[in-house]
Amino acid sequence: MKIVTIDPKSVADPVSLRTEMREALATITGKWKLEILWLLNQRVHRFGELRRAIPGITQHMLTTQLRELESDGLIRRKIFAEVPPRVEYTITPAARALKPVIDAVFTWWANHGRDGSKKKKRDKQSTTIGVSE
Repeated sequence: MKIVTIDPKSVADPVSLRTEMREALATITGKWKLEILWLLNQRVHRFGELRRAIPGITQHMLTTQLRELESDGLIRRKIFAEVPPRVEYTITPAARALKPVIDAVFTWWANHGRDGSKKKKRDKQSTTIGVSE
């Protein structure tokens, strides 16, 4: 994976760059969006399959997240004219381009997340029982 960094001195308008970063992050962040994208990257899913595959998500929240992902061009919704109606969701090439980002998040978590969460638990226990280091 090629590492790309932005030199702050080379940016003519840092406010514009910050705005672009916020918009990019808003597109993929949210409690469920990355998990939905990860599932759709595996295969095509119907609404009910996604709901069963994501424990804790409500029907309303799944609908909201899917609509946002669709409006951002990251997933495609295909409606079949059947009774009962059938809807399938697929990932778009734009979302497939996020694969290196998702892989990087998994790599980061494997290297830092578990240790960090264990440390947080230890710190919380220490403060709870009044032990200081």
